Amino acid sequence: MSWLVTGGAGYIGAHIVRALDAAGLPPVVIDDLSSGHRGFVPDGVPFVRGSILDRALVEQTLREHDVTGVIHVAGFKYAGVSVSRPLHTYAQNVEGTRIVLEAMEAAGVANLVFSSSAAVYGTPDVPLVTEDLPKRPASPYGESKLIGEWLIRDQAVATADTVAPLRHTSLRYFNVVGSGDRSVYDTSPHNLFPLVFEALIEGRTPRINGDDYDTPDGTNVRDYVHVADIAAAHAVAAQRLAAGDPVEAAYNLGSGDGLSVRQIMDAMARVTGIDFTPEIGARRPGDPDRIVATGELAARDLDWKMRYDVDEMVRTGWEARRAAAG
Repeated sequence: MSWLVTGGAGYIGAHIVRALDAAGLPPVVIDDLSSGHRGFVPDGVPFVRGSILDRALVEQTLREHDVTGVIHVAGFKYAGVSVSRPLHTYAQNVEGTRIVLEAMEAAGVANLVFSSSAAVYGTPDVPLVTEDLPKRPASPYGESKLIGEWLIRDQAVATADTVAPLRHTSLRYFNVVGSGDRSVYDTSPHNLFPLVFEALIEGRTPRINGDDYDTPDGTNVRDYVHVADIAAAHAVAAQRLAAGDPVEAAYNLGSGDGLSVRQIMDAMARVTGIDFTPEIGARRPGDPDRIVATGELAARDLDWKMRYDVDEMVRTGWEARRAAAG
């Protein structure tokens, strides 16, 4: 009995594949490699190249590999770009989730862990984001993730009295960083860590977008969570679903306190040994002062904890990026 990881050749998905394998849950990967990398999938893990929009292929994969559950990670994850590409975002994230659910129902697969996002909350003006906070997504990406949660909820209601009622949970998180395997690193052109790493490798000075926020050091504060911790929580969620244990509809995978961009930059200089003073640019429109989530529910049920400090986040990410550069 295996677990299908959609988007399992991506940065987060490939770490989830490794976490499943370590937990004794055999993984299978489906990925169209639009942003993932075939080399991120470990040898011996069944790999299917294709899109989750291909209903027949998804169903065939579920049946051929005797899949007992799905961890649905695949999607278009660039919130900023989603504003200019809403139709593409909805096709990948909403229609893609609908098709995965349809294929699961047809194949009799009834366990689902959904890789959602803290973007469903928008920009809440509270010290700590909790799961019951009103959902006000501020981008098509955040909207698409929230609609995905609605689709899953409604399908669970619709199948409640069938022979294979859908059991599910959604995991919401912010900024995923670091590496749990030197062969896997963040290749996003939009995330802070790879942007800083590329600047340092190319001899450029990293930039901070605004230093006049209402925070202790003037730079905005966010949740930064290590990818290996994120992956481990997905694996525990899969184990609980497979065992029939109770789970919440959604969990925040949050740090509880957050890190500022200035703290990240200081750690970058400290860990890499490259001394630099970041340039200060203009604020980005709509950037809130602070968004940090509590992870109390996930700590209770999913063994969620922050196992890496900021220096370890930087060190593991930097080592993986340098290993990729040869």
